[in-house]
Amino acid sequence: GTVTKNRGDGRIVEVDWTPVVPKREWYFYTYRKTVWEVWPGTGTLPEATDALIKFAFEEATQDYQWFRRFPLWGGITDTPNTQDIGDAPIDAPEEPETPAYSIDDILNEGCFLPRERLADILESWRSKQNLILQGPPGTGKTWLARKLAYALIELKDDQLVQGVQFHGNLSYEDFVRGWRPGQDGRLELVDGPLLRLIDEARGDPNTDYVMLIEEINRGNPAQIFGEMLTLLEAGKRNEREALALSYPRHDDERVYVPPNLYVIGTMNLTDRSLALVDFAFRRRFAFEELEPVFGPVWRDWASEKGGLPAEFLDEVERRLTALNQQIADDASLGPQFRIGHSFVTPNGRISETPQAWFRRVVDKEIRPLLNDYWFDDQVKAQQAAAALLANLP
Repeated sequence: GTVTKNRGDGRIVEVDWTPVVPKREWYFYTYRKTVWEVWPGTGTLPEATDALIKFAFEEATQDYQWFRRFPLWGGITDTPNTQDIGDAPIDAPEEPETPAYSIDDILNEGCFLPRERLADILESWRSKQNLILQGPPGTGKTWLARKLAYALIELKDDQLVQGVQFHGNLSYEDFVRGWRPGQDGRLELVDGPLLRLIDEARGDPNTDYVMLIEEINRGNPAQIFGEMLTLLEAGKRNEREALALSYPRHDDERVYVPPNLYVIGTMNLTDRSLALVDFAFRRRFAFEELEPVFGPVWRDWASEKGGLPAEFLDEVERRLTALNQQIADDASLGPQFRIGHSFVTPNGRISETPQAWFRRVVDKEIRPLLNDYWFDDQVKAQQAAAALLANLP
């Protein structure tokens, strides 16, 4: 390839690549997505480095047998299931294709929302390009966020979905760009996960990328995003709207968010320590409220996957619905403090009795939550937990 432009950001150059026809593939040594330096006679395996250079630039064939017999791989030799063909290339197994993904897959994997609701959420996300899932604990916000990301890009590919956790100590310098000590002791500008994903998306405009931010309101979003908050707006996803960053690499550097980068975040409103999200942040995101979902779909899933009797699940639903109504009616709490269905959705076959399983869920997961909710009235918390367990059928 021929370098046609240096963007001046210390990371990316634009290249006019000459396609190789027919395609030639090198195995065992090219697991990275980016191009890295390969110098003759260097590296952990100098022989492999030299062979790769000859393969790329001198049209040499790859010596697969050398790799197979190298001590690093355990000195692989022929077995009854392999064929010794001398120096002839071995047909390497093709890498499995990244599986396609859709709303059907979300439903099949245990989502209890109607198909129409999922389609509406995806449409809102595509239009706004930024989405927040908010709701009570246990409503599957993080789980659904990743599944929606797969459905949006239509692939179950974790390389295209970047996950980040917000917290109180996270800063603009961590998330976007900031000064960090280098190996030589000098300070150097280091891009955070947002700018790195922006670079990937801009370099691959025909592929959609997703940034998934867990508990987005646990940090200070306006401070963490900085000027990137303006650039996230759907109507400003183009080069004409590019802005200078707080820490530019050079005076002329301007950055914009490409239209093939989508952002999804989760938000738990029950944490009393969290500040309210400001209006500038809120108007750049579509918001979807998730609620506890019980009913026939949940019961069928818990019965089939967990092996729980339908009659017992009916009773669990009745008791949790009553508790959630009590929480919603409490003036010190409200609907956002209800107990989500994830607490009582088994991941697999239950190996204990239904009563023992439910008692463990209440004692280990729901009771501590109720103690936090009614921290100033522990009698009410204990009574609510006891009502869940009283006279289990």
